[in-house]
Amino acid sequence: MGKKLKNSIATLIFTIILPLGVLWLTVFIAGLAKKPTQVNIEFKNDHVSSVDHKLFDILQQNFEDPREVTIACLKCHNGRDNEIMASAHWKWERETTIAGKGAVTIGKKNLINNFCTGVTGNNGSCMRCHIGYGWEDDTFDFNDSKNIDCLVCHDKTDTYFKQKGHYGWPATAETANKEYQVPDYNNVAQNVGLPDKDNCGICHFYGGGGNNVKHGDLEQALIGCKREVDVHMTIDGYDMTCIDCHKTEKHNITGRLYSVSSTNTNRATCEQCHTNTPHNDNLLDNHNLKIACQTCHIPEYAKVNATKMWWDYSSAGRLTDDGFPISENDADGNHNYLSIKGNFVWANHVKPEYTWFNGTADHYLHEDTITDIPVKINELFGSYTDSLSKIWPVKVHRGRQPYDINNKTLISLKLWAPEKGQGAFWKDFDFHKASEIGMKLDNRPYSGEYDFVETEAYWPINHMVSPKEQTLTCTECHSRKSRLNNLKDFYLPGRDYSKAVDYAGFGIIWLSLIGVIGHGLIRVFMSFKQR
Repeated sequence: MGKKLKNSIATLIFTIILPLGVLWLTVFIAGLAKKPTQVNIEFKNDHVSSVDHKLFDILQQNFEDPREVTIACLKCHNGRDNEIMASAHWKWERETTIAGKGAVTIGKKNLINNFCTGVTGNNGSCMRCHIGYGWEDDTFDFNDSKNIDCLVCHDKTDTYFKQKGHYGWPATAETANKEYQVPDYNNVAQNVGLPDKDNCGICHFYGGGGNNVKHGDLEQALIGCKREVDVHMTIDGYDMTCIDCHKTEKHNITGRLYSVSSTNTNRATCEQCHTNTPHNDNLLDNHNLKIACQTCHIPEYAKVNATKMWWDYSSAGRLTDDGFPISENDADGNHNYLSIKGNFVWANHVKPEYTWFNGTADHYLHEDTITDIPVKINELFGSYTDSLSKIWPVKVHRGRQPYDINNKTLISLKLWAPEKGQGAFWKDFDFHKASEIGMKLDNRPYSGEYDFVETEAYWPINHMVSPKEQTLTCTECHSRKSRLNNLKDFYLPGRDYSKAVDYAGFGIIWLSLIGVIGHGLIRVFMSFKQR
């Protein structure tokens, strides 16, 4: 081989091949240099109690009433009642500020929803999930510590349950049946501890009338689940409990449920454990500026059991020819139709919808009138230009529910009663009567005329985190079929199309490539010419 040819080959290597090799090697070494992600957390499963409640004399007495257990608890845990009675779990309301509405007091106690419309007048059913005993009506004493139910959160026997339709009371000798037995209060009181998934889930998994009805990402399958369902709660991994993330101090539990909350405070976030730079990759970590962790790491929800996506009250009230309520199920056992509630649409393995969210929200209040349809039961605030906003995955529960035609307000229905003849829709199937009584109990006017209107409620998705191998790929957002196609207030590469920009970009790429190749060829040509 001639000397000039050798020089030409050397020139080609040094001008094209070597720079590319150096670039690749740099990227490879940088990847090897990455440190493993650190997670800052102490697991409650690692907690070992230094107290044996079986040895306390005060818990040896023969308890016949659950309030007697509460009194015994407070003998040692003095002051805890004041902490509990200051919490939203107890009061079901909190003072807050909503943009455009100012200071208000809101919560489950007084907000309207598009499931059972509200808790007012439906105490027998709804108050089963209150951490107290006997909230039958507005005479309930929120300042009486004997009304606190300590056991519902701290029972470790899995034998303590509140009975359906009994205002938050467990079964008694008079009300016990095959489903609900009188609790062994001595055994339960002597076997208490930190809340686990069962304690939290008894309300948060089954709200709205059944498993996974409301949230879509909170359900009984999270107890003992596989890694594909949730990487945090899986028994194949850390088997985390709710309070591992929802840190609790003096009975204040961190976390916001935006169906009843409005402010960007006291939140439980991924960053608390994983930091703002969990990937050790600048490109991915920079996404965190505008994209919530959940957006990529929860590509679907309702992974095991279906969740309700649509609830149509306008079809409720249909009975058999003999006057009995109807219940129709789908192949999976989910209710397609119930006379007491109407038609439903269920879904599983659901892709979330996406919205901008800055941690604050609006709510439909009692004094609000209907101006837009569908009516937004709640609305998550945020936009691309808001520095605190991120793209967030949400479940949007849609439905059709009664409203007052003349006053243009959503109606609070009286749904539950122990017997017929008390105006409750679930017993008497009379929308007018149920509306009249429900609105009176809510201290709101009712014109006497009702119809049905479509509504929407937004539930941010936070649970059912997928393994990293199943997170979103780049093209699921950066493509013409992007998951984010409903968000039009910003330019998203790969999704948004501009001929001028595309042609200019392709032109620059081709010109750069032609320039590199041309330069190398010219060097080779000049080497031969000088031979």
